[in-house]
Amino acid sequence: MSKRIILNETSYHGSGAVKEVATEIKARGFKKTLIVTCSDMAKFGLVAKVTDILDGIGHPYALYDKVEPNPSVECVKEGVEAFKAAGADSIIAIGGGSPQDTAKAIGIIINNPEFSDVVSLEGVAPTKNKAVPMIAVATTAGTAAETTINYVITDTANRRKFVCVDPNDIPAVAVVDPDMMSTMPKGLTAATGMDALTHAIEGYTTLGAWELPDTLNLKAVEIIARSLRQACENDPKGREDMALGQYMTGMAFSNVGLGVVHGMAHPLSAFYGTPHGVANAVLLPYVMEFNADYTGEKFREIARVMGVQGVDSMSPAEYRKAAVDAVLQLSQDVGIPATLKEIGVKEEDLEALADAAMADVCTGGNPRPCTKPELLALYQKAFG
Repeated sequence: MSKRIILNETSYHGSGAVKEVATEIKARGFKKTLIVTCSDMAKFGLVAKVTDILDGIGHPYALYDKVEPNPSVECVKEGVEAFKAAGADSIIAIGGGSPQDTAKAIGIIINNPEFSDVVSLEGVAPTKNKAVPMIAVATTAGTAAETTINYVITDTANRRKFVCVDPNDIPAVAVVDPDMMSTMPKGLTAATGMDALTHAIEGYTTLGAWELPDTLNLKAVEIIARSLRQACENDPKGREDMALGQYMTGMAFSNVGLGVVHGMAHPLSAFYGTPHGVANAVLLPYVMEFNADYTGEKFREIARVMGVQGVDSMSPAEYRKAAVDAVLQLSQDVGIPATLKEIGVKEEDLEALADAAMADVCTGGNPRPCTKPELLALYQKAFG
């Protein structure tokens, strides 16, 4: 059976990489660009870092800066109209997962207008045309949305998030510049970093995993484990390593899928507006424990690259527990809450959350088959 890998046409990495936006604008002959971002990116001075580059080469642009956390169907529709009004032929997305996901949806709908309702893009939609060319400038080290074929939109009317998987949506260019991430506050750095760790561990253990993405995911676990604590203290080397680690797992999990951490996290954002990275970070150790007996020897390798000594002399039960404990320790060290109760989840919603998690596309990739009673029990355990 054939296996598929889809990646950006071009990616730039390292301090100062954002300057290559000018290189790509010129090389691709773009006439006018819509910048898709959120108001925080302007407040942190990150939008100006890009617009100064565009002004320097005399490139016209318009700004859509109304992206919200966990972007909604309505937000996407508004962005589509902004693109049309601007007369743009390209997109630059500046931000973490929310601006990147919004920009992907805008770009797909512009070139595939039959999906203008947005909700019909759920799952693997049969789009025919590639999205509007997009340069994705990452400002967080976590979602890796700049290199994936996935995006997530919130259906606020029905209190649910839906995942879209579309090879036509991948940004043409990714810019992964740690300098663009240096203004992230400690809490956001921790949450997005644990989101990246979740991607790597779920991508490594998902049903679709195979050797090539396994190599990327396991190395990403190693990089994140050694650098997230330093990144939370705004250490430049820690920032640079986290930027690389999160991108590496993005290259991998985008092509193999995820698991029930994401399946359970998406409803938390839909119900309560919980930041995606926080939801993943809280749930990850509980789900790892749930999946442990279905992961073969992979938890041994996770424990090894996270710095656990003596794993080769451990029994499967011992090295699986060691992997979970290493993740728990990292989570505690960077200040992630330990329970769902601490992040505002309501106990009376747990059954509805379990229903939503069962319906999430990511759940099907989990190495251990899931039933609603099992997911309800997991939510209850994580609730505290």
